[in-house]
Amino acid sequence: MLEIIKNWIIDQGLDLFTANILARSIIFCLIIILSFIADFLAKRFILRGLTAIVNRTETQWDDVVLSKKVFNRLAHLAPAIVIYLFIPIPLVSYDLAITLISGAALIYMIVMGILALDAFLNASLDIYETYEFSNRIPIKGFIQVFKIIIYFICGIFIISILLNKTPIYLFSSLGALTAVLMFIFKDAILGFVAGIQLSANQMVANGDWISMPKYGADGNIVEIALTTVKVQNWDKTITTIPTYALITESFKNWRGMDESGGRRIKRSISIDINTIQFCTEEMLSRFGKIQ
Repeated sequence: MLEIIKNWIIDQGLDLFTANILARSIIFCLIIILSFIADFLAKRFILRGLTAIVNRTETQWDDVVLSKKVFNRLAHLAPAIVIYLFIPIPLVSYDLAITLISGAALIYMIVMGILALDAFLNASLDIYETYEFSNRIPIKGFIQVFKIIIYFICGIFIISILLNKTPIYLFSSLGALTAVLMFIFKDAILGFVAGIQLSANQMVANGDWISMPKYGADGNIVEIALTTVKVQNWDKTITTIPTYALITESFKNWRGMDESGGRRIKRSISIDINTIQFCTEEMLSRFGKIQ
């Protein structure tokens, strides 16, 4: 395409140097215009069309996905894809410029893709929490672990683009940083393991009334996350407990009392032993009339 435009300009009477610069400028402007058109089409027609379709459906899960702006973030990929695909045409033989612009477009696409995936995971969590069994098996901690993993991988790919190295090279060099990574993500790892044990053994669930005097917690669980469990006390204050503390330390869960529909109360009653005697016939007759 560059040669076609350049030859056409030369046919108009311009010299080779000027024709080369002008042809590259024309193609570059066309790419910019095409990226704006792609952005306009993605947001004005495709996004609006999806919104109209979602609003007409009776299901609620697609409304949640739309409200979390998953499609909005995916729409931002359109102009970046155009620039990434066509920018080598006007910059042929300028390898450094191609690398810089293509790398910037690729980083932008990775960031927008990861943000769209993050929004989709948030939507998935909201959809999951609409079901009753979500209180017994909370998955927020697992979602947070998955987010950490994908953000970490995304960071590796971005660094590999900036350093112009293959991601495999960076992943292979992580072995020496294992101890540092274990220290940085210590709470996340402990919370993840604790979350698996809490869910597998059904030790706690959202809404459970627990007591943990060491942390001043005595109330209902309102959130079970990756590293913390939030408890709303009876005075409406919030106590934050490390998730792994529910595995390593003792606490009292009153769920069984709530499910039984009753409550056992222990009280001390003082009785004068000298007043204890065998019941007479008159006492038995009087007690028998008590309903």
